[in-house]
Amino acid sequence: MNTRDQSFSERLETAAKAKQALLEKARQKDPGNDPEFAARQAARAVKAREREEREAELRKARQEERDRLRAERDALRAEQARIAAEEAARKAALAAAEADRLRRGKRPVSKPPGMKK
Repeated sequence: MNTRDQSFSERLETAAKAKQALLEKARQKDPGNDPEFAARQAARAVKAREREEREAELRKARQEERDRLRAERDALRAEQARIAAEEAARKAALAAAEADRLRRGKRPVSKPPGMKK
């Protein structure tokens, strides 16, 4: 239809009908009216929650592993410190015994093989 043959009111009416048709089309496509859309959204929410739970479990497991390794490292350092203290005590006891022998005027004892200063 040619717009020259229409009056102003007819053109307004045609525009209003076109606008109304577009609104109806948009309402039909609205995801709020689609029951499948709601189901898909619910499924996405469930998957997101499950993913968060898995990630939380993974973070917890990683933290537990870090804590375990830290405890092992601390135990190893404590053991090394204990061994070093025992060695120092043994060397001090040998030095005290040697000093006592020298004080009494006896000959120094040769160091056992493998003994370091």
